[in-house]
Amino acid sequence: MTRRDALRVGGAAALAGIAGCTALPSAPGQAGGDGEAGSDGPVAVASFFTFFDFGRQIADGTPLTVENLVPTGLHGHGWEPNASITQRIIEADAFVHVGADFQPWADRAIETIQGDDVDTALINAREGVELVDLAATLDRDEEGVGAQRGKDPHFWLDPQRAKRSVDNIAEGFAELLPEYADAFRDNAETYRSEVLDRIDADYEAIFDRSERDIVQLAAHNAFQYIGVRYGVRMRPLVTNLAASGDVKPADIREAARVIRENDIRYIANGVFESQRPAQQLVRETAVDAYFPVTPYAGVREEWVAENWGYEQIAYNINMPTFEIVLGNETPENAAPSEEWLEQWRNFEPV
Repeated sequence: MTRRDALRVGGAAALAGIAGCTALPSAPGQAGGDGEAGSDGPVAVASFFTFFDFGRQIADGTPLTVENLVPTGLHGHGWEPNASITQRIIEADAFVHVGADFQPWADRAIETIQGDDVDTALINAREGVELVDLAATLDRDEEGVGAQRGKDPHFWLDPQRAKRSVDNIAEGFAELLPEYADAFRDNAETYRSEVLDRIDADYEAIFDRSERDIVQLAAHNAFQYIGVRYGVRMRPLVTNLAASGDVKPADIREAARVIRENDIRYIANGVFESQRPAQQLVRETAVDAYFPVTPYAGVREEWVAENWGYEQIAYNINMPTFEIVLGNETPENAAPSEEWLEQWRNFEPV
């Protein structure tokens, strides 16, 4: 009997001490490959939606099932699961994570796996990725948060950096199931070249068309890699790395100055974040409306129903909003449909 089998039988109680106190529902089983969530075949679980989606693309056509641990409607950074999530990690054949110091609950689960010699394979999606320095707007109290002190961990927003994580996941899966190594690597190469390169080119076209070089966000400090990749200044209103935290009056005043000096009419705000700061800017400045952006950190129920992943969110959420906030298009012309405009103009929280 493996250590994982023993923990399946009677180890759940021992996990309570390493999981957060907040009781949250489990994430829905979302499958990749030919398997289904809950099947007896090999299973990989992911700590973050982006890498779940990459994993299921890589596992397509193989027996490996990939599951997203983050519950629908929640942001993947800044939440604490209950003990059942760590139990699912221990029961899985592989755990795809974002690297150290980004999700504390994932770090604790990894410590348990390593300390108790559990045979769940650990796949670090961030391994070998070059990180950029934290944005100058970051609250210095947050400097210790992230992949390394002074570095921004949100690398996957840059499609070119995201390609390295696709390779990391593919190699991890190949080690787990060597008989399917060629399939994993072929799927990874297809996703890199046919999806991520296309997303990169389409983002670049949007930013190249703009005469504006600044985007005001009411969202948290997660979008710097977009700015670095495409040569635009991203101005987050919430200056910490997590999708939470108070907005200081000085931050509102600075945002109002940027909006005034750059004649900004539209701003972007995070889908899974508070809408109050954005609403305040609409009330107190010349901003007409805010529209949605997301760092691919979570999903809504309708996105799950439509099987949206990184690609679909890029094209249906982020790109239309960047067209609007950069001044390339009016909201009416940039919106994919009238329904989109009605839903997302000054949208309500999840």
